[in-house]
Amino acid sequence: MNSSKLIQVGRRLAQALPSVFGVIVISFVLTRTLPGDPAVYFAGDMADKESIEQVRRALGLDKGWVEQFFIYVGNLVNGDWGMSLGTGRPVTEELLARLPASLELTLLGLGLAVAIAVPLGVLAATRPDSWIDHVCRVLVTAGVSLPTFFTGLFLIYVFYYLLGWAPSPLGRLDILFLSPPQVTGFYTIDSLIAGDPETFAAVAAQLVLPATTLALFALAPIARMTRAAMLGALASDFVRTARANGLSRRVVLSTYAFRNAALPVLTTLGMVFSFLLGANVLVEKVFSWPGIGSFAIEALVASDYAAVQGFVLAMALLFVCVNLAVDVILTLIDPRLGLDD
Repeated sequence: MNSSKLIQVGRRLAQALPSVFGVIVISFVLTRTLPGDPAVYFAGDMADKESIEQVRRALGLDKGWVEQFFIYVGNLVNGDWGMSLGTGRPVTEELLARLPASLELTLLGLGLAVAIAVPLGVLAATRPDSWIDHVCRVLVTAGVSLPTFFTGLFLIYVFYYLLGWAPSPLGRLDILFLSPPQVTGFYTIDSLIAGDPETFAAVAAQLVLPATTLALFALAPIARMTRAAMLGALASDFVRTARANGLSRRVVLSTYAFRNAALPVLTTLGMVFSFLLGANVLVEKVFSWPGIGSFAIEALVASDYAAVQGFVLAMALLFVCVNLAVDVILTLIDPRLGLDD
């Protein structure tokens, strides 16, 4: 990448800073307007008023909002995201320890969605109004309409409770197995590195239902965008010219139509990946998955301000990084696109 492209990447990062700051402000305000008092929660049900006030002073909640905000921002500048009151560990440590679990689940769910949605969208575009096109529309409608927690509970009911095919939906690994030695934090990769096929099979079995839940959620926008992009490419002048020159159907579809349709699909993949990180919150809770989503829900219940704000900030930074990566990839694939467009 040349210097001009690097400058454009720097501009995109600079443009993202106001959004990140806005997320910091909004998350700070919302956490303090939510019902519940962390001082009461951590003091205990039997605590008297004086004990609650001592806890409130220890947490710094006796100060005004403005003073609390500047203290929080100052700590962020110094790399301190605060201490999780629920676990007693720094928020950054909690997020970094749980992030691989969320990323492993999200990436697998996205991979399954792409493997199904892209071929389905291409087939639906090349065979409009056929049964494949109708199946694509039904799946898209179902994916948009069904909440992820409902899909997850339905899959658990059918494949675990009724059929008994799936393992118990209680985390990343069955209690009969030990976690593989940590290298990447991805249990599938770490078990392969350790040369432990039994643990890998157990990890894969635990991933099937939650990853399928996320895949059904992500399938709808990817299939819809693939179908629409392919229909636009197939109706273009360059595809008609390629057909008129006698090129085979396979060459026309793969070389001309799909390559041009891939650009909007890649853009959609970036957005879907960001959405899946948010959808993980409910999926992880349904499947007792020890990721950052379940950590955020536990922190929200306990009114753990630092943990909730850390989760929201981490999601914002991941969203910025994913969108920047998509911009760079699109520019490398198609030089006609500029990062400053």
